[in-house]
Amino acid sequence: MEERGILSAADLRKPFNKAVYILMVLCIAVMAFTMLYPIAMTMFNGLKTNQEINTFPPRFFPTEWHWENFAKGWSYIKLPVFLKNTLLIFGGNLVMTVLVLGLAAFSISRIRVPYSRAIYFFILMTLFIPAASYMIPNFVNLKELGLLNTYWAFWLPAGASAYYFLLIKNFFDGIHPEIFEAARIDGASELTSFARIALPLSIPIFATLAIFIFSTAWNDWFWPSLVMHTEDKYTLATAIYKYVINARSLDSSIKFNILFMVMVPPIFVFLVFQKFIMRSVSLSGVKG
Repeated sequence: MEERGILSAADLRKPFNKAVYILMVLCIAVMAFTMLYPIAMTMFNGLKTNQEINTFPPRFFPTEWHWENFAKGWSYIKLPVFLKNTLLIFGGNLVMTVLVLGLAAFSISRIRVPYSRAIYFFILMTLFIPAASYMIPNFVNLKELGLLNTYWAFWLPAGASAYYFLLIKNFFDGIHPEIFEAARIDGASELTSFARIALPLSIPIFATLAIFIFSTAWNDWFWPSLVMHTEDKYTLATAIYKYVINARSLDSSIKFNILFMVMVPPIFVFLVFQKFIMRSVSLSGVKG
């Protein structure tokens, strides 16, 4: 049986409702067009010749489809190496977020450690500090610790994100405390409650953070260019900026082709994690 939406068929027969509905559809269509057009233009330009890209007036579709540009773009730079570095940074940042920030948020939210309110407000105040102001201190600390040109230059700062901490803490606050009390009665420790209750119920927030973390690891080039000094440790964004964007002798078609190839993975990552975000979480384990 088909579920009824906000507007029924009878509602849509009314002129005002129909006009509002058409306006909403037009807005969605415009939004979809503005989001998909740059991706489509990048893909089609990557399948053209360099001369066709520079012709005027420009053509949206290529006159001849040069699929060999994919092979040229893939072999131009070491994409698998840079992709591996980016994924290692993403994986380490995600683990640090789940373990360090997750345990810290669980401690403040459920264990009620001493001075938990003061600690919470102290972490909250750090959000008002501009990120550029502590970039140099972070760099100096990593240099003194000998962690430059290592993945720990990304993993350690990931365990100190105040914004992610507050998101996780607020999500833990929404879980019924009776669930944890029942686990304690059954003899579960706090660590067991975190691993077997809090984490499974918090899949939506960690899936959301996974998208944020992946987006940061995939797009950030400035911080990796500061802490990574050898080519074998470059992230994908840093390599694209150094070897593709700034390349003057590289054909524009190959540039567009490489840029399109690095556009596609984030789309699939979002499609994988969005089902966890959209999934309704039932916390009705407590019967009133």
